[in-house]
Amino acid sequence: MAEPVPLGNSDLLLELLRYPMPFGKYKGRLLRELPMAYLEWFAHKGFPPGKLGTLLQTLYEIRLNGLDYLLDELQKTHR
Repeated sequence: MAEPVPLGNSDLLLELLRYPMPFGKYKGRLLRELPMAYLEWFAHKGFPPGKLGTLLQTLYEIRLNGLDYLLDELQKTHR
């Protein structure tokens, strides 16, 4: 199970925009670019431990709740 996501941590959200997937089919792609089906697969099978799992779980929750616009706005202000 992934580590709990700290509330109000904008650094965590910024990492979603910059962190590359380190393995698998989407190796090298930014987490932000991962398809929802891949995140759903992790949600079903289990997120990896550590920072990567926290980031993937956070991205999954953002997408699941239709909050992608938050990352869009963050990306506009942190280019």
